[in-house]
Amino acid sequence: MELPAPLRQAVDAFLEGTPLSEIQGAAQRLSKRYRAETRDGSLHVGDALAAKAYLATRLPATFAAVRQCLSETAARREDFAPSRLLDVGAGPGTALWAARAEWPELGAATLVETSRAMRDAGAKLAEALSIDTDWQAASVEDGLADIAPADLVTLCYVLDELAPAARNALIDRLWALTADTLVIVEPGTPAGWQRILAARDRLTALGGHILAPCPHHAPCPVKAPDWCHFSRRVARSRLHRTAKGGEVPWEDEKFSYLAVSRHAPDDRPDRVLAPPKTASGMVRLKLCTSDGALDERLVTRREGRTFKAARKADWGDAL
Repeated sequence: MELPAPLRQAVDAFLEGTPLSEIQGAAQRLSKRYRAETRDGSLHVGDALAAKAYLATRLPATFAAVRQCLSETAARREDFAPSRLLDVGAGPGTALWAARAEWPELGAATLVETSRAMRDAGAKLAEALSIDTDWQAASVEDGLADIAPADLVTLCYVLDELAPAARNALIDRLWALTADTLVIVEPGTPAGWQRILAARDRLTALGGHILAPCPHHAPCPVKAPDWCHFSRRVARSRLHRTAKGGEVPWEDEKFSYLAVSRHAPDDRPDRVLAPPKTASGMVRLKLCTSDGALDERLVTRREGRTFKAARKADWGDAL
């Protein structure tokens, strides 16, 4: 997946004139903080240079992950057409761009972001969209007072930056602000999955209906050391490769996510939990099933249409 052309062009214009060596240095510092899941009271993206490093190195991958999560959400609720987005921890507007790509009728968005550098970058990028945006500097730890509810609420790559004590209160507040659907995205690490599981338990207890990825409301059947996560392949531009010091023209973004709605999904298909293993005349699938179990299923050519569907299936697909 690549960034949409208008977003890519807006990013290129925003980065123009900044020496590549400065972006590289800032990108290395930013990467260390993210990998260590550092919580030292400082913002990961605290200044304009860090924001530019984020746009060059992280935005393509986070956009791809969020875009996939929203696409899977839309597939479970075909009548869902949000008119307003609330994105908490909005960064440079990643979820805004992903949501607008999925639902072109989206007309307004409230974007909450503590970092002024990220707000400035996001507001500049959003000029390329014809949408009413309201950027707010509210802190998630302060309860998000005076924030209006929205049809679609998103929380992407935020829980890992919060102290554990603040997470439950934030989940409860976001659910109260959710008129229809809440989508949470976290890094696809064992720790990220545990945060998703905690949110899942809390939101189902509050009456939420899981849209994706789970095809059921039973306890998660995945057990450590395994964990439920997915992957999206991201095409790297020349700037992206250079800023990250990489040579491979792509990277894989691993993520875990949860989509919960006040309305039940249209259907509950099984979910493919790992890359399918294909051999001559057969496909082996690891599935999370609608009855709350894990199933290692072997699909053979003799199963006709099921086999054709299995051959097309990819990691993370509904089947």
